Amino acid sequence: MVSENGDSGDAASDEDVLFVGGPAESGEGVDVLRKRKDRLEVGELRPTKEGRPLHGELVKLKPRGESKRVFDVETVLAAPGAPAASPARTAHNGPAQVATTTYRKNWDKTFGKSKPN
Repeated sequence: MVSENGDSGDAASDEDVLFVGGPAESGEGVDVLRKRKDRLEVGELRPTKEGRPLHGELVKLKPRGESKRVFDVETVLAAPGAPAASPARTAHNGPAQVATTTYRKNWDKTFGKSKPN
C-alpha cells in the first residue's frame, strides 16, 4: 500500500504510540495501551522518583494532535535485558563506571593504602 506522499507504509509499522487510560490500581500512575511496531502492549506509566529503581523503560512522551491522551513515544532508556534500540549503542560487560576521577585519586587519602596480602 502506498500513501499519498509516496511512502510504502513501512514507517507506520515502526511507529511507537501510547494511549493513556485511567488511574492505575497501584495508585502511583495511569494505565496505558502502547502500539509499538506491530504489537499492542498493556502497561502502567509512573513518574520517576530520584533514588528509586526503574521497573521497565524510561520514555519521553510527545503529545499528538488528535487527542490529549495520545502520545508519540521515544525510549530514553530500554528495560534491562531488552535489545538496544539503535546500533549506535555499544554493549559492554560489567557494571557501570560510577566512581569519578577525583574519587579514585583520593581513595588512599580517605581509606589508607591497601596492605599486600
